[in-house]
Amino acid sequence: MMGTLKTEPARTRPDLLAPPVATAIGRWTADGPVDPVDVLVAPIDATLADTAAFCAAYEVGLDESANCVVVAGKREGSVRYAACVVLAATRVDVNGVARRALDVRKASFAPMADAVDLTGMEYGGITPIGLPEGWPVLVDSRVVAVPYVIVGSGVRHSKIALPGAALGALPHAQVIEGLARPVE
Repeated sequence: MMGTLKTEPARTRPDLLAPPVATAIGRWTADGPVDPVDVLVAPIDATLADTAAFCAAYEVGLDESANCVVVAGKREGSVRYAACVVLAATRVDVNGVARRALDVRKASFAPMADAVDLTGMEYGGITPIGLPEGWPVLVDSRVVAVPYVIVGSGVRHSKIALPGAALGALPHAQVIEGLARPVE
């Protein structure tokens, strides 16, 4: 289910989480949309944080690993951001589905410096947990169907494991059919 990862409750290991991620998980309660007991974290080799290397090294399937990417678009002179969460075996439909969800004329991946600065997370570790207030979290419907999915933790030296359905229950989350397309 989670390959060779050695998981622990995320609340007990804030050292394995970016500060905004630890803060968000620390606020969750058992009767909220995401039960913090279901959120696990595992240390990894930071040089293996990129999806393909991570999945190979830790024996995690691409169908149980999710990527979180920040997309941006302009509307009426202001930049709109969203996080898109898709399985590693797929790619975000940035200029189709994501663009329409953001309600902008053109969308693209946010520049790395902007994504890192705005989220307070490390590039290659950005996660949908603990994002700036009000950011939409667009979750491909395939992600919520996975019993446990592996995502970033906000830092490159660990990964979070949680029920896929929990990602669809995050604040400002929208589960979207067809947000991603299979990698060809």
